[in-house]
Amino acid sequence: MKKFVNDPKQYVPEMLKGIALANPDTLTYVPAYNLIMRSDSPSPDRVSIIQGSGSGHEPAHVMTVGKGMLDAACPGDVFSAPPMDYVYETTKLLASPKGVLLLVNNYTGDRMAFEMAQELSAADGVNVKTLFIDDDVAVQDSTYTVGRRGVAGNFFVMKAVGAAAEQGADLDELIRIGEKVDSVTRTMGIALTSCTPPAKGSPLFELGEDEIEVGVGIHGEPGRRRAKLTTADEMTDELLDAVVKDLPYVAGDRVALMINGLGGTPISELYILFGHAHERLTELGITVGRSYVGEYCTSLDMAGASLTLVRLDDEIEALLEAPAEIAARVF
Repeated sequence: MKKFVNDPKQYVPEMLKGIALANPDTLTYVPAYNLIMRSDSPSPDRVSIIQGSGSGHEPAHVMTVGKGMLDAACPGDVFSAPPMDYVYETTKLLASPKGVLLLVNNYTGDRMAFEMAQELSAADGVNVKTLFIDDDVAVQDSTYTVGRRGVAGNFFVMKAVGAAAEQGADLDELIRIGEKVDSVTRTMGIALTSCTPPAKGSPLFELGEDEIEVGVGIHGEPGRRRAKLTTADEMTDELLDAVVKDLPYVAGDRVALMINGLGGTPISELYILFGHAHERLTELGITVGRSYVGEYCTSLDMAGASLTLVRLDDEIEALLEAPAEIAARVF
């Protein structure tokens, strides 16, 4: 393993410290709870939005804390759900008179931690609700989930509810918006290689030199099938066909199209995938209204990509267009 690592046990805390030091005017790091939060939160004027999950998916979620997005993120170790008490303490710390919204990608460990934290926080008098995200079409159940997994489509839920919260929406309205966005969002990914968690020191799973994992999860969970490596266009077609047919998206739809890198894929290759997906959607009579190409939800150093579609309407598009200021910004 060749990585910039000191002690693997300190991998996440050292990363969080670096994020906070790089954003001293806007972010605060609370080591006791593995917590990155907006320095101006909680605010009496907006619902606080919190998300967590295992680390290793950056920029999700610790680098998407900021104005118009998350108020806080409390991650666990790499590919591990945050401890329940961290989520509980974060919820109390971020409690706003307008309430707290917990966003949870649909993995068993994350559900357990956040649901228990919600119960304890509610018992303490916090107005708190939970929204689950499950955009992955690859499999119905996996090692880590009951039902569909939450993957890169999480970004659109986070962005929409973050924008609405900034505009003063109440907790029930944020739940409505988040559920609406989740209901029209679908994702599927392909892995070309495995990834190497720092604490493990070796690849999480094995792929042959000419093999790909179709429908891979962001923790390396198996997808629909192992297949032979083929062309970029053919791999894009497989992802797009699965995603389009699932909702389904139909002629006349206006969509956001995201090609998300899984951590080890050059941006040039992501644009190759995007270009073909855009052309295919145009042939189907589906208009690409918003475009996203880059790394939004990764799997450490995995080479691969996922494709996400979101059916747009005026409300969703306006929320996605609203300004945001986060640590993941690139100039």
